[in-house]
Amino acid sequence: MRACVVVFPGSNADSEMIHTLRDVCGIRTTVVRHADLELPTGTDLVAIPGGFAYGDYLRVGAIAKVGPIVPAIRAHAARGGWVLGVCNGFQILTELGLLPGALTRNRRQRFECGDWFVKVTADGPFTRRPAVGAVWRLPIAHGEGRYQADARTLERLEGEGRVGLRYCTATGQIDEVANPNGSLHAIAGIYGGPRKNVFGLMPHPERMSEALLGGADGKHLFDSLLS
Repeated sequence: MRACVVVFPGSNADSEMIHTLRDVCGIRTTVVRHADLELPTGTDLVAIPGGFAYGDYLRVGAIAKVGPIVPAIRAHAARGGWVLGVCNGFQILTELGLLPGALTRNRRQRFECGDWFVKVTADGPFTRRPAVGAVWRLPIAHGEGRYQADARTLERLEGEGRVGLRYCTATGQIDEVANPNGSLHAIAGIYGGPRKNVFGLMPHPERMSEALLGGADGKHLFDSLLS
């Protein structure tokens, strides 16, 4: 497998993503800059990391969506290539229209940072069926992570099994206390694309991918794709 990590001005989780893909998972990984026009030949996975692309001016992801590299990302997704957006990457994917809905200010109107639990609730390339029902502990770090969408979109996501992760308690119970940002339906990650090949999530699996970091639950997501 070959992966590339897309770096925008203001990205700050690119080094963790590169390390996890390349050094932890053994995936051949290159870096693509926002001003590039093409993805490396043979790219299987495009990963858009967390951070504050263009300082989150105007609206999170609003400037990144018109970057020179964006047409290549769109084309990759359209032909079924895997695309992963984490935190700011998730926000960018919704701005691109590759994922439905929007990420807005957290319910408590403050930056949320810490470890939270998520439950795997749908089968897909990043959450293969054996993992469905599993509870992962993953870190979050965001101010605009409240997932929102209209009723029809939410109904479609639920009906098509595209809600890959939901915030939950340590025992897998889904309730509002365990929802750090007030996301509708406790959504932490969703699928898009013609074959669920696009996945966006607010928690950071790349920051919890080896025991040295205090836990390796995040590696399950990358192992799922490799499988």
